Amino acid sequence: MLQLQVLVLNQSYEPLSVCTAKRAIVLVFLGKAEIVERRNLRIHAAFESSELPSIVRLVAYVRIPNTGIILSRKNVIKRDGHQCQYCGTMRGPMTVDHIIPRIRRGEDTWENLVCACQSCNNKKGDRSVEQANLSLLRRPRQPTRIHFIRDFIGVGDQKWRPYLFLN
Repeated sequence: MLQLQVLVLNQSYEPLSVCTAKRAIVLVFLGKAEIVERRNLRIHAAFESSELPSIVRLVAYVRIPNTGIILSRKNVIKRDGHQCQYCGTMRGPMTVDHIIPRIRRGEDTWENLVCACQSCNNKKGDRSVEQANLSLLRRPRQPTRIHFIRDFIGVGDQKWRPYLFLN
C-alpha cells in the first residue's frame, strides 16, 4: 500500500513528478507538502490513522531547470508507444531510426529519432524517408515533463486527470 504512486505538484499546481505514498506521507509529516487529493484507503500508525494521499502539493515553489527528458533509446521507444512510426506495427523487437540518416549529418535529437520495427529500419537503411518510399505516422517531438508523467508513467489514479490536462 505504501508503494502506490502519488502525483507531486509544485506550489503552482504544475505536475513535477511521481513518488511513492510512503515518500508523500513523509513530505506531509515534515510540513513540506500538503494533501490535495486522498485515496479511499487508510494507513494506521501507533496513535493515529489517516487517508492515503493521491496528490500532494509542495508548500514551497521549486524551480525546475529546463533540462527536459533524457534522450535515450528506451525513452524514444516509450514516447512512440512501442509502435513503428513507419508501418504502425507493435509486434517484434523495436529499434530506433534516424529520420535523416547519420551519414547525411542527421543528429541524435528527439525530432530526428523514431521507433521503428526491424523490417522498416532495414528497408529504410541510410536513405531518406522519401527515397525508401516510407512515410511517418506522426512527426516526432520532444516530450515535456507532463507528457512524461502522463504517457510514460501513466495515470495512477483518475483524480490525477485534471492536473495532467486530460479532461
